[in-house]
Amino acid sequence: MGKIRLCLTVYFEEPFWVGVFELTENKKVSASRVVFGAEPKDYEVYEYFLRNYQGLKFSPAVKTAVKEISKNPKRVQREARKQTSATGIGTKSQQAIKLQQEENKLSRKVRSREQKEAEERREFELKQLKKKEKHRGH
Repeated sequence: MGKIRLCLTVYFEEPFWVGVFELTENKKVSASRVVFGAEPKDYEVYEYFLRNYQGLKFSPAVKTAVKEISKNPKRVQREARKQTSATGIGTKSQQAIKLQQEENKLSRKVRSREQKEAEERREFELKQLKKKEKHRGH
């Protein structure tokens, strides 16, 4: 009896999140594609797998060279954590909101800097007027 391996890859394919189940059995690979819609959470993917695995329609099996993979589980966990942390904010809408916040922050800084400079100019002109008024009478 050969080994059976199931691998799930979730990625963003404009405009939806897509999952690809790859089933490797007896050196043959078959795949099934699932459209999730919004970005799925880990528990949602797991729940989907548990409920809908029997109903997945896999493609016809294709022969492939299967390489025996034996990785240190701690290294695998580290790599998975690194991949998930590198993506940053999850959804495109969240990224757009973050970008908008950064732009607002920059424009607010520029506006406050201009106000500060205008206030300093006004105070300087007031000081100059006071100086002139002091020397007027003499």
